Amino acid sequence: MADFKVNILGCGSALPTTRHWATSQIIDLRDKLYMIDCGEGAQVQMRRMHIHFKRLTHIFISHLHGDHCFGLPGLISTLSMLGRTGDLVIHGPKEIETFLQPIINLFCKGLEFKIRFNLVDTTRHQLIMEDRSVSVYSIPLIHRIPTCGYLFVEKAKEPHIIREMTDFYQIPVSWMKDIKQGKDYVTPEGEIVPNSRLTRPADPPKRYAFCSDTICNRRIIPMIENIDLLYHEATFCENELARAKETFHSTARQAAEIARDAHVKQLIIGHFSARYNDLTTLYQEATAIFPNTILAEEGMTINVGSV
Repeated sequence: MADFKVNILGCGSALPTTRHWATSQIIDLRDKLYMIDCGEGAQVQMRRMHIHFKRLTHIFISHLHGDHCFGLPGLISTLSMLGRTGDLVIHGPKEIETFLQPIINLFCKGLEFKIRFNLVDTTRHQLIMEDRSVSVYSIPLIHRIPTCGYLFVEKAKEPHIIREMTDFYQIPVSWMKDIKQGKDYVTPEGEIVPNSRLTRPADPPKRYAFCSDTICNRRIIPMIENIDLLYHEATFCENELARAKETFHSTARQAAEIARDAHVKQLIIGHFSARYNDLTTLYQEATAIFPNTILAEEGMTINVGSV
């Protein structure tokens, strides 16, 4: 079972349709949940995808347009009704607290859990959150209002124990933690068994970047170079390039060019304009530049590093 997954709750843009839900994703990393953006309907989609609310500890908001944050008040209310007691941390531009705090004061009085705000400087690429599983960095984006993406970098794992070797040397269970931390084993007779004989290296840490909404911004390329998976907005087809520039969005072709030039392993495109009943043209434009592209779809789960 993969231990780093991206769940697509919604991949539409601002205008509601019956085809797509507003932008929201859930990262499932080593049994911890991290939400990125929270458009309307996010908690309904969590129910449909059987994602457990109580495991959610951090929410990352890219910017304060409604299709990326209007689901927050309802989600917070639901967490309260479910009896949450642990802190909830909401990361985002400084306007996030200005938007949310009055709503909490009016509609969510008496919460049994604390909401903490981590206000992000959207103009800088910097570490904004870290726990035992992941480091999260901001990615400055260019949109009509302060906006940032997020880069999730998995923490290095412990090496794999070679069970045949530990059985051969009859190593007690009490030694396993030390061996995973790189120590050699010393037998009762005093023989030193090198750690390299008992373990094999862990899988390389995986990396995922979320970039929505933004005009095509090549300055992000060094920040996402060689990552395993990139989500990049692709609101329009190339024949709507003028509209994309006017609204500070990207085309499918531009998203693919970013993926290609950053040498990412896989690209997901999303944030589709409501004008597209059929996404074939968007897909064809992207894959012509970057073949390893997939279209985001509600209910989809992608294993990071699977290609």
